[in-house]
Amino acid sequence: MAVRLGGFLFVAVFLSTVDASRPAINQELSNLFNELWRLDVNRLKPGIDYTISVQGRAGFMNQGSHSVLDHASLPLFSNVNENKLRNTTTFSCFMKLLDNYERSTGITERVTPEELTEINLFLDAVLETQVMKRAHQYLVSKEKSSSDSRQFKNQLNLIWFHLYHRQRNTGPDSCGFEHVFVGETKSGTEIIGFHNWVQFYLQEKNSHLDYKGYKARDQDLPDQDDHVLNLQFSWHGVMKPVGSAFIGTSPEFEMALFTIIFLMNRERSTTVLVNIDQCQMELVVIRQGRCLGTAYPKLLSSNSRHVGVNSH
Repeated sequence: MAVRLGGFLFVAVFLSTVDASRPAINQELSNLFNELWRLDVNRLKPGIDYTISVQGRAGFMNQGSHSVLDHASLPLFSNVNENKLRNTTTFSCFMKLLDNYERSTGITERVTPEELTEINLFLDAVLETQVMKRAHQYLVSKEKSSSDSRQFKNQLNLIWFHLYHRQRNTGPDSCGFEHVFVGETKSGTEIIGFHNWVQFYLQEKNSHLDYKGYKARDQDLPDQDDHVLNLQFSWHGVMKPVGSAFIGTSPEFEMALFTIIFLMNRERSTTVLVNIDQCQMELVVIRQGRCLGTAYPKLLSSNSRHVGVNSH
């Protein structure tokens, strides 16, 4: 039997080797993150609070290239309920932080008293949400955070807002929040970070950003209600070959997910495979000492297409 099925066995071993390169589903974090998903009452709803147009699939582009064929003649966001953004405390506080940073790495960041106040108000607002309260509870149970909310706030402040050197021979020029939620440019030729949908929308609205199309496999094309997208875009004339972002989610939801992964692991780079709502994704977190270097979702499958495949 082994001889007759030798070809089949070879294929099976080969496929299992391919699958082995991807981490196993983290069921504990999948369960927790789905709980946070249900608690995320500030999340905007597709087709109601915002509308996106995914359009065409973006082509291959080298890092550092200044031009690419545009596969999306229209903006990604055709409509966003800005009243809801302005009237939701965490979104409102979040948006006030977006203009606090130098876009280019290598330029020393200077934090004003007004900006420190904005950071404090944002963290206070986030800590009042059920999403972050549940995240805090989980981290306390794992002995990764103090049960004291003031100490937890200081922990979040260190992880996300403490300034550090991303480029050598300069003053502190970056922090986790700037990199992940605002975005940066490096040497004027490369976009680094920039994984937030609100910043994407606002930059697109102000004609600083041009969406070029989505990135996905043939069997898993994106829909207008997908809550994670892999996409290509230019920002102030600089190209990003492929980026990724949650769509519609609140800042507290994203901060909670990435903070949990950051604190639950000590490796410089951590990739966690999770199922959240109808999506399967990898969540990547890279450390910069005691601070966050970068964090982003990488969509693998949406609309529960992965369920049938993974159930065998």
